Amino acid sequence: MPETGQWFESEDFWLNYGPIMFDEERWAEAKGVAEAVYSIASLKKGASVLDAGCGPGRISVELSMLGLDVTGVDMIQPYLDAARETALDEETDIELIKADLRTFCRPEQYDAAVNLFTSFGYCATQEEDLKIVENILRSLKPGGTFILECVSRETAIRYYTDGEWFERAGKTVLTDFSVVGAWEGLRSRWILIDKDGKRMEHEFVQRLYSAPELRDRLLRMGFSKAEIYGGFERQPYDQNARTMVLVAVK
Repeated sequence: MPETGQWFESEDFWLNYGPIMFDEERWAEAKGVAEAVYSIASLKKGASVLDAGCGPGRISVELSMLGLDVTGVDMIQPYLDAARETALDEETDIELIKADLRTFCRPEQYDAAVNLFTSFGYCATQEEDLKIVENILRSLKPGGTFILECVSRETAIRYYTDGEWFERAGKTVLTDFSVVGAWEGLRSRWILIDKDGKRMEHEFVQRLYSAPELRDRLLRMGFSKAEIYGGFERQPYDQNARTMVLVAVK
């Protein structure tokens, strides 16, 4: 059974930190990311797509507006409520499900699945991380495409900083980062200070996988092929890579 009570299951965390993580820039890039997913997965209107870890629906809504049949899955009910409201505002329809990706599976249901914006690598164990991918693999139709975007060990090293501070969503944000083990993880400490001086602090660790390691794990898991890119325009995954985008086909 998956462990319970992990930080990412807390609605309070996402309600307080969500506006910091999903800022205007992240919302503005959603349309381009959705269009890239449509192209990379060679989708056609009416194709079924699973947005695994859909959050407030940034990508789900844009995918739906491209004519796709979208299912968004997340554990946080206020985010699902926000996604539903956004879909209504845009006059599009999305199936939204509150579920744990460590257990959610619909065998051979989807033409494509996505897990985007560094939402991978936070479970208590590697086994739980990879159980999410196994469930996505089972949920894909034969020939279906899985697109995973996350911080890899290589990009974490390239863009590493000890910390920074900035103003966002009406708060002062201070961050502090440190390496766990031999670059096995990245510890992040986020401090929020509101205009009244109220302080909130949270610390978490993201497990880091190298791109080749993660690719090879997916191939051993049963994907027929997997390719690594440095961005959604399928740039080379080299010293200039901005992120890691892993595209795997069942």
